[in-house]
Amino acid sequence: MTTPAAPAPRIPEAVHRRRWAILGVLMLSLLIVVLDNSILNVAIKTISTPAPMGLGATQSELEWAINAYTLVFAGLLFTAGLIGDRVGRKKVLLGGLVVFGIGSALAAESGSPGQLIAFRALMALGAAFVMPATLAVLMNVFEREEQPKAIGIWAGGVGLAIAIGPITGGVLLDHFWWGSVFLINVPIVLLALALMVWLVPDSRDPRPGRLDPVGVVLSVVGLVLLVYGIIKGGELADFTDPQVLATIGAGVLILAAFVVFEKRSDHPSLDVSYFKNKVFSAAMAAIALVFFALMGVTFFSVFYTQSVRGYSPLQSGLLMLPLAAAQMIFAPRARLVVDRFGHKATTGGGLVLLAGMLAAFAGFEADTPIWVLEVVFFLMGTGMAHVMTPTSVVIMQALPREKAGSASALSNTFRQVGGALGIAVLGSVLSTAYRNGIEGSLSLLPAGLRDAAGESIESTLGVAAKLGPRGKGLVGPANDAFLHAMHVTALCGTVVALLGALVVFLFLPGKPPARKEGEEEQQLVAAAE
Repeated sequence: MTTPAAPAPRIPEAVHRRRWAILGVLMLSLLIVVLDNSILNVAIKTISTPAPMGLGATQSELEWAINAYTLVFAGLLFTAGLIGDRVGRKKVLLGGLVVFGIGSALAAESGSPGQLIAFRALMALGAAFVMPATLAVLMNVFEREEQPKAIGIWAGGVGLAIAIGPITGGVLLDHFWWGSVFLINVPIVLLALALMVWLVPDSRDPRPGRLDPVGVVLSVVGLVLLVYGIIKGGELADFTDPQVLATIGAGVLILAAFVVFEKRSDHPSLDVSYFKNKVFSAAMAAIALVFFALMGVTFFSVFYTQSVRGYSPLQSGLLMLPLAAAQMIFAPRARLVVDRFGHKATTGGGLVLLAGMLAAFAGFEADTPIWVLEVVFFLMGTGMAHVMTPTSVVIMQALPREKAGSASALSNTFRQVGGALGIAVLGSVLSTAYRNGIEGSLSLLPAGLRDAAGESIESTLGVAAKLGPRGKGLVGPANDAFLHAMHVTALCGTVVALLGALVVFLFLPGKPPARKEGEEEQQLVAAAE
């Protein structure tokens, strides 16, 4: 039996030689997009304080400042991936970075919560073209056998952004005004643009799909209505309100129409046929559910550390370091765990670990030793690293290299939609539980003031500060109500993470059988062909 010849490399030698430098530039672009959200998480409390220190944003406005970005980002990723496949990923990357930089500069000068929400949406328009293109370029500069390692390093870049974001945000808020957390993006964008022009090669799909404007409109409108209804229900502490039910129902119906339209279209932005593959679908579900749980917890943990525990924005950012460090350490190494134990055990184990750490939040009190929080954050990051890397590899390798933009867009869409729904649903659970818990302590306040004070812990503490000595009696009940609301929300996140683990254990592949000598090389050749 003759040994098969080694497959010819698909990547030009000049590109292959500088592939790691290209990965560095791609990670810088990714850093900007992820950094923005991780910085904003630390700045939430500052933005919620009245002018001139902040914008006086309510909890629902804060949720929209996050979700305006997320929804536009998620809604346009399909089309952004297709445009990158059609006109060239490098061109799309450059254009996306320019728009993101302009949006960041405008957001820094926002004069009201409404302006901030609008400019965050503009930033998302640029980010939607950056995120899928980074992963698509990666798939086109690395040979297949190096792709899992490169994707692991790419996923570790998310951990780096999570680490840098809160610390950078804390330092900026200690020395400058709140808008500096957005203005910091501008010099990073300029550096990334210069390096990208110099290093990154262009690539495109030789047979790109047609654009799907109807699908894009249906997906964005459906998601916005669904998330708006969920946030409104939390704001009113009443999900049976006719306006809430009508908005959520309309969102669900439009999203159903989107799926039907995509299934019948000959040029869908979301190819529903991909989801016939159970492994692909399970990996997508795992990514969506892990971000659903994580984004909701990140949202309330900022108020726990700053409002209840009294830490500054910088200290709060430093407390997030263990979560980021764990992702940076374990994301690039997760492929080795997959090689030994398989996708099912690695990803499922990561989700079970994440669920356990979310459940730990249900036991946190105002005087819980801070080292316990640090251990929980580190183990959360460890769990995430063993979910993100394996699922990203499964998703990206499930489709042909030419469709890398579409695969990346799908992966990021499910991640962003999961995160948006996590903030909306778990944020609404937090808001509803808090309002119900604090209501009895606000009974002596005037009706209008009582309603405003009950929306969030920051609103209650703001009213207490205005009342002077008479308001001191509200601080203790506000902390107690928030802790109860946090416990309820953490348990909801736990259930979601366990649901993700169940999907993974049912549908992701286990450890492949041991290969006979020479078989591995033949399989690599077959895969490359």
